[in-house]
Amino acid sequence: MQKKKVLLLEDDITLNETVSEYLQEQGYEVVSVEDGESALDTIYENTFDILLLDVKVPNMNGFDLLKEVRVRQITTPAIFITSLDSIDDLSQGYESGCDDYIRKPFALKELSMRMQTILKRDFFHTSNDKIEINSHIAYDVEGNVLYVDGEEIALNKKESKLLKLFLQNQNQILSHERIYDTVWDYDENASEASLRTYIKNLRKILGKDKIVSIKKQGYKFIQE
Repeated sequence: MQKKKVLLLEDDITLNETVSEYLQEQGYEVVSVEDGESALDTIYENTFDILLLDVKVPNMNGFDLLKEVRVRQITTPAIFITSLDSIDDLSQGYESGCDDYIRKPFALKELSMRMQTILKRDFFHTSNDKIEINSHIAYDVEGNVLYVDGEEIALNKKESKLLKLFLQNQNQILSHERIYDTVWDYDENASEASLRTYIKNLRKILGKDKIVSIKKQGYKFIQE
């Protein structure tokens, strides 16, 4: 199974190294940065499963960083890790689009438990039971069902998994490896030819411009 990928933004080098090493021991892949602008560039260039963001960092603070990420329709869950502890700071954190807020100093095990709880969810920052793909097409989050003009559309198991993965990671590049790991079971051999067929079938329903092939990288689901 592919490791969960974590972005860690923390300008305290000692804490950065401590958290990174702990999470790596827990089986996560960790990419660490020390300033807001580097974090923003890294988020745009990669797909992460969760973001861990300090607030008081150079170049761009964590609140503004996450606001910018959410404007770009990136719904990756985020936890603020910060020494700010007033109710106004807490409120600003959630208004920025975070999923949790942990105050320094914190126990590494507590951080891990909070991450595990969040990562069990299927969708993030979705206030409705349905995701509107366009004016005619909607995805029922609870039922994992696709509707076109109100009628249920039959998808096979792997097409359904693939669509769900795209909707969980809108406007982000998904590598072939990430798709194979999610869509195919561990005892199955992933097939590039089959993946192209599933993509083709989804494009017929959603529109050919919804799923873009990124050369040598993977695919991106476009949602404006």
